[in-house]
This record gives sequence, C-alpha cells and structure tokens, in this order.
Amino acid sequence: MHLEIRQTKDGSNTLYVPELNEHYHSVHGALQESQHVFVKYGLEHALEQKKDLKVLEVGFGTGLNAILTFPYALAKKAFIQYDTLEKHPLAEEVVQQLHYENIILNPELYDYFLKLHKAPWNEPAEVIPYFTLQKMHESLEEFVAPNSYYDVVYFDAFAPEKQPELWSDAMFEKLYKATRPGGILVTYCAKGSFKRSLKAAGYVVEALPGPPGKREMTRGVKPLLPR
Repeated sequence: MHLEIRQTKDGSNTLYVPELNEHYHSVHGALQESQHVFVKYGLEHALEQKKDLKVLEVGFGTGLNAILTFPYALAKKAFIQYDTLEKHPLAEEVVQQLHYENIILNPELYDYFLKLHKAPWNEPAEVIPYFTLQKMHESLEEFVAPNSYYDVVYFDAFAPEKQPELWSDAMFEKLYKATRPGGILVTYCAKGSFKRSLKAAGYVVEALPGPPGKREMTRGVKPLLPR
C-alpha cells in the first residue's frame, strides 16, 4: 500500500492513502483529533469511573492514540492494558518520517513511542509496570473478542465509505459484547446509519462536540443493566 506524508492544520503529520483517497487522521489536525475524541471523551471519561482500564483500539495505525494514552498510566498510577488491532502495520521508516518528535512528543515520550512500534506482535509487552501493550496483527473481523472485558473501545477505523465491512451491525454487536457494562466506545464518526448500528447493538448513543473541523463525534455507553 502506497503512503504519503501529509501535514495537518495543527502542524502534526498524518498519512494519506491514494488508493483509498483517505487520511489516517483529520486534515484539520491529527493531534487535536486524537486528543479530543479518544483521550478527552474516551480515556479521561473512563478514568473518572475507575482507575485501572482495559482499552481496545480498532486501528493502531501510526500509534498516535496509544502514545497519547500512555502518559496517563504514569501520571495517575493507573494500570492500562492496551490491546490494539492492525491488519496493515506500518514500516519503521514510515513511522520515523512522521517526525512526531518535532511537533507532538518530548524526547522521553518519543523514545516510548518508538518502543511501542518495536514491541512484538501478538503477545503482551510490558512497556512500563503500569502500561501493557498487545498489538494484534489481525482485523476486527478476525478478532475473537472476550465477553464484557474492555472499559474503553477506540473505534478508529477508516471512514464508513472506505471500510464499510468494519462499520456493519455485526461488528458493533461484537464490540458491544466485548465492552463491560458501563464501558464506552468512542469514535470521530457521527453518521446517522452508524448511530443506528450502535443503538441496534445495545449502546446508549451520545452525540458530543466534535474536534476541529467536525460538528459532532459519538460515544456509545453499554448500560450497567441489560436493556
């Protein structure tokens, strides 16, 4: 798959896939989007409910969501188990060409960012005592999800029109079963058809303010009691 480095409006870089005419992150700001959607309305919200978290990410991509999650384990002494799915891992030279050290990360955090990318696939790796990473080289369709396990799901797949197979009712039913009662799913998408799929799976759907360039984003909450 051919990839191109593109700078987004907040100065952080993302990747562009010409064959899909799709970017890995918002062109309005890769860093801003990840911090707003997945950290603020996903991770921080979940940490208000409980200290130790199990996170599932659909789409490891550049590793941006993972490295923005990582400091919370240190700052709050919260154990974070971070499981992430990626069917098409990036080559190391592509990761380095993003130059996240210039815009996003301090030198120490950038070292951890590279460590996340160098971690083995398909086995847990303790990055620090409070943060365990497991990169799974498989798609959501292939993933066998444990029941009522994850506190937070970062749904960061390409847009529905680019990867419709990942936005099907069956995929959200799978994720709903994998989410613990009281757990959440967050994504940048706010399409009506997607929200209907979330509701059909059983999530309570919340429309939240979107990151720069988007009016809305979505958070799904799994009820504590069966509906």
